[in-house]
Amino acid sequence: QSFAKHTFNYYILYLNEYNSRHCIVSVQQKEPLKMNTRSMYKSERMSLDRITTLPQPILETILCHLSTKEAVRTSILSREWRYNWTKIPKLELSPCMGVAVYEQTSDIANTRRCKPCYDIYQILLRHQGPIHELTLTLPEDNCLELDQIILHLSRNYNFKKLKLYGSDLLSWYKLPICLFSFHHIRDLVIYSLDLDLPPTFNGFSCLESLCLRGIGISIKSLLRLLSNSPSLKSFNLFVSEAYDTCTVNELLECLPMIEHLSLTMSPYISECVVLDSVPQELPTSLIHLRYLCFEDMCFDGGCHLPFLLAFIKRSPNLEKIKLENDWCEKRHEEYSVVWDEYSNVWLEHLNELKIVRFNNLKPEMDFVKFILARSPKLKNVIEETPI
Repeated sequence: QSFAKHTFNYYILYLNEYNSRHCIVSVQQKEPLKMNTRSMYKSERMSLDRITTLPQPILETILCHLSTKEAVRTSILSREWRYNWTKIPKLELSPCMGVAVYEQTSDIANTRRCKPCYDIYQILLRHQGPIHELTLTLPEDNCLELDQIILHLSRNYNFKKLKLYGSDLLSWYKLPICLFSFHHIRDLVIYSLDLDLPPTFNGFSCLESLCLRGIGISIKSLLRLLSNSPSLKSFNLFVSEAYDTCTVNELLECLPMIEHLSLTMSPYISECVVLDSVPQELPTSLIHLRYLCFEDMCFDGGCHLPFLLAFIKRSPNLEKIKLENDWCEKRHEEYSVVWDEYSNVWLEHLNELKIVRFNNLKPEMDFVKFILARSPKLKNVIEETPI
C-alpha cells in the first residue's frame, strides 16, 4: 500500500513538471501549439508514462492497494485515468468521504453533498463491473438510507468478502433481510449491529470466515446461522447482547469444520453460553482446530480456565494458542482446577503459546507448566507483561 501511494505521488509530480515545462516553452515561442506538436507531446508523454500503459488488471491491483478515497482522486490525473477507478473490485466506503466524483457548484448540489451517504451513492452509481470485496462503515443518523444502500448492493453484486461496521449508536439497528441473499459470500464481518435471521434463510453455503463483534443476536439465530454454514472454518464471536442461552456442546456441534476459533470471555458470553455447565470431556472432538484465541481471559476468575482446558482436551491438532488476559474483579485464592483430570492431554502439533498481560499469578504459571509438559514441538512461548 505504501509503495502504491509513493508511485502515485511520483506520478502526479511527474505530470505537473511535464505540463509546466511545456507551458513555459509555448510562452517563450509565443506561438499557438499546432496539432502535430500536441500529438508529439502526447506521444512523448505516453512513452515516458509507464504506469498508464500497464495492463488493466495490473492497474486495478495497484488501485486496490490505495484507499477508495485516494483511488477515486486518481481520476484527475489525466483523461486516461478518469475512469480507471470505476473498475476496481475492492471498495471501502464510509459517510462523508470528501470525494468529489465530478464538479458541482449549485446550492442543491452542495446540500446533497452534505448528506452522510452522498459520496457512497456517487461511487456506487459510477462503479462498473463486479465488486469482490466491500467494506462499508454505516452512518449513524439515517437508517432509511442504510436499508436502501444494502438493498442496492444485494440486487447488483455478489460479494466474496463483506465488512459492515456500525457503532454504539447503531447497536439497536437490525440489518435488513436482503443481507442474507449474498449466497456466494466467503468472508463476512459485522461490527456493532443487531442481527436477526429471516424465516426464509437457507444458509451461506460458501461462507468460510465469520466475525461477529459487539452484536446483538438471539442464540437461536446464531446457532441456525452456524449450522447452515457447512464450510465455515474461521469464527470470531463477541456478543454484546443475547436474548437466550445455549450449552457449549450445542455451540460446538454447529462448528464441525472449524480451524480458527476466537471467543471473547467477557461477562456477556455467559449470557449466551452457559459456562458453569462445561463438562470435563466435550462430546464433540475439534480435530480440525488449529488456532484458539480467548480474549478477556481470567485465569482465577472461576469457570474460564476449566472452559479453556475443555477446549484444549478435545483439540489434538492445535498449533497456536493465544490468550488475552483480563483483570478479574472477583479473584479466588483457591481455583477449582484439578490438573490430574487432564493428564491424558497431548498437544503434539502445538508450536506457539502467547499470553497477553501475563501477571505471574499461580493459575497462569500452572497453566504454562501444563502446556510445556505436553507440547513436544513447542517453539515459542510469548508472555507479554502489563506495563
